[in-house]
Amino acid sequence: MASVVVGTAGWSAQEWYPDGLAPRDRLAEHAQRFEGVEVDSTFYALPARRTVGRWASITPAGFTFDVKLHRLLSRHAAPLSSLPTDLRELAEVNERGRVTLTRELEDAVLQRTLETVQPLHEAGKLSSFLLQLTPAFEPGSHALDELDAVVQALAPVPVAIELRHRAWLNDADATTAWFKSAGAAFVCVDAPATDAPVVLPPYDAVTRGDLAYLRAHGRNAEGYLKGRTAGERFTYEYSEAELGELADRARRLAGEAETVRVMLANGGHALDAACRIRDILGAHYET
Repeated sequence: MASVVVGTAGWSAQEWYPDGLAPRDRLAEHAQRFEGVEVDSTFYALPARRTVGRWASITPAGFTFDVKLHRLLSRHAAPLSSLPTDLRELAEVNERGRVTLTRELEDAVLQRTLETVQPLHEAGKLSSFLLQLTPAFEPGSHALDELDAVVQALAPVPVAIELRHRAWLNDADATTAWFKSAGAAFVCVDAPATDAPVVLPPYDAVTRGDLAYLRAHGRNAEGYLKGRTAGERFTYEYSEAELGELADRARRLAGEAETVRVMLANGGHALDAACRIRDILGAHYET
């Protein structure tokens, strides 16, 4: 029977913890509630290897991490300061001070990523890498083949790729065929119901037999499209019926994949939503 791992996107929200709990102790507390979590901070900058080693040591056996890849790898704008100090000499910057992605720099960041997360890999706690692409990565301007180097460099750890432009689903068969051939996991999303090109519809696909991935961003359309902060964009309280819909999607994915990762990314409500969706999944949820 497939396992469904429910978690949250990050663990830093202060309101999730008892008063007085030090920030450095939040992950250990969080890991007592769940079996997995997404690491969001790695999108902004790579942590020190010793920090990652501490993540591995303070979490229980069986707890696993999905590590979000650096924003440069996902084709977002990245300031020079976001790179490891010794890699900055490889970087070229444009007139706005943003790093230009070159093959040499991409290879260097991928290699440094592997070195940084090695403690998780050695502990058997690295589930996948998450590549959350910029919405500007769209057909016509880009090709999915551009991501081959990322997927292959990080193998055998799976790379779960979240597309953020709905035009990739105009020919969904071709898109999922690339995922299968590349060995990448297609990230299914739950997002607001809107026709905006930067919001994907609830399309589900399993492109690796060992891993399916579902991320829930909330359903606040106005905030998602116009919000200036992460809180404004993603904070959303799912109803019981909506969580039931997510649970149904997870069950269907579990019919095709060995493990399903269900990650709640709906802001401050993510902790409560994750707990509630586990209850709804009931017997289908294994630890």
